[in-house]
Amino acid sequence: MSPHLVLYTLTAAATVLLAVGYRLGPKLVERLRGRQYVDYFELSGVPPPVPLPSFDIDKAKARPYRPFRWTYHQNMSLKKMEPDYYVELESSYRERIAQRKKLHQLHGKKIIDALPGSELACKELMEMVVQFICVRYPNQFQLDRRTGTLYNRVLGTESKLEEENPLVILNEHVPEDYLLTLPDPKTGLYTMVAGVCCSALGWNVSTKIGKPLKDIHDVVPDYKEKMEFSMDRFFSKMSCDKPIQRGSWGLEIGKPLFLQPEDSHNSLRNTQDPDLKVEDIFLRVDWQTLRKLPRSGSIVFNFRALFTPFTSFKNEPYIPHIVLKILREGKQNLLEYKGTWHVEHKAIPALQEWSREQERKGWVPENWEVRTLDEDPYFPGWKETM
Repeated sequence: MSPHLVLYTLTAAATVLLAVGYRLGPKLVERLRGRQYVDYFELSGVPPPVPLPSFDIDKAKARPYRPFRWTYHQNMSLKKMEPDYYVELESSYRERIAQRKKLHQLHGKKIIDALPGSELACKELMEMVVQFICVRYPNQFQLDRRTGTLYNRVLGTESKLEEENPLVILNEHVPEDYLLTLPDPKTGLYTMVAGVCCSALGWNVSTKIGKPLKDIHDVVPDYKEKMEFSMDRFFSKMSCDKPIQRGSWGLEIGKPLFLQPEDSHNSLRNTQDPDLKVEDIFLRVDWQTLRKLPRSGSIVFNFRALFTPFTSFKNEPYIPHIVLKILREGKQNLLEYKGTWHVEHKAIPALQEWSREQERKGWVPENWEVRTLDEDPYFPGWKETM
């Protein structure tokens, strides 16, 4: 048996004994749960990422996710996760981490909360993410295993992993949101037990924690009819070595990250401002990962919000055609859920113009029959934009 699995077995045994009422001495518990770090790449079966020793975070760009599909209908649209891109850092890193810390200070448990019984899952997730960023970005993050100190060379900070809340560690080092689920002992249904989330539109951690999947997604169009059963089944059968990714999108005025029902920005969705400029419209993509943790069995949903100027579509082959088709002919309840109406009066004419221009340039054949691109979730030639 490998040393990684020995550690896992001992830790799991300690957890079980504690759960059924046995008392372990504090020194033994500390030895079993202390500063011993599991190789999550080996334990999960997901290979480590390729290190980026010359990575320059100030010049880094996120990949241009364009998760547009036609025919457009509600489904999970799952893709196999690329191991190199579990956590993807780019030039907005400093700004986003500062924003996340401020949001936590202002909103407390609306941003970070955890139910009793989720402690192992939260700690495991934090350790797994820290291991990833230290391997992927070796000049930006280093972990001193002797002292349990994470050094963040981008921000010039250090964190004691054993002394701080694991979800706070994540919030202050990684611009990703994490929602953790575990099966309910009574119903067997996966239920949200912990979360750190700074990019919620119309909800927050407090409104979702303690709820099963079907209640978390109760506002999503067609979820109950088309996705509830398949999602519950997917969660129950998911394995650690097959994480998946998907994307959702919306069109926004500006870059709203954490937006609650009482926020004044919501009023922009109730009118079509005749003075709105196309340059003020942004594509928001929430690029999402779903994976199972090997020790706790928790299934974790993580995502981050990426904003791109709407005007970028002008230079992205086929994208104006697909988005125009969705806005004109997409299922009404899905478009209402996304809230695109408030920008359509400016977006649709611009998309029409850019579509004609791309046809004149020969980027898109005339009378092209709109469909999901082979490059989904990107577009032809996207690598040249990086």
